[in-house]
Amino acid sequence: MKKEIIISGFGGQGVLSMGKILAYSGLMEDKEVTWMPAYGPEQRGGTANVTVIVSDERISSPILSQYDVAIVLNQPSLEKFLPKVKPGGILIYDGFGIADTPQRDDIEIYRIDAMDKAAEMKNSKVFNMIVLGGLLKVCPVVTTNGLEKALFKSLPERHHGLIPLNMQAVDEGMKIIRRL
Repeated sequence: MKKEIIISGFGGQGVLSMGKILAYSGLMEDKEVTWMPAYGPEQRGGTANVTVIVSDERISSPILSQYDVAIVLNQPSLEKFLPKVKPGGILIYDGFGIADTPQRDDIEIYRIDAMDKAAEMKNSKVFNMIVLGGLLKVCPVVTTNGLEKALFKSLPERHHGLIPLNMQAVDEGMKIIRRL
């Protein structure tokens, strides 16, 4: 198993954190991983993306031009990465940040209304964990057990009390993602 994933959106949406947690989750499950962030000088409010590769075998290069999975959280990211999803791949998008519904016949397209669910949960900071839950539902590259271990590893100890809320957000994301 090898999955090449791009996560892209505006700075401040938790894009880089989502990639870091996904990479840590792979490490917790003894998988080979790469995590390669890219962001503009603005960070918050500018565009940000992260490439994560999770594999059972050694990874030859973290540099990719096509992806098995693209998670796009805004319109510029959709326009940039939709053409770069491999045929047979997966595109996941948040309905709040995308004006035009993505169209491609050779990939699976999923919508997750994570921004709406985060508002319903009264905590905008769990947005990225909702999206991550949606990813794990349609592409179980790591387990939720590995994800929970990764949260303990990657979050400062003072935030460990928030892990149950984050895991609840993952569960909600698994429930609300839907295929178009």
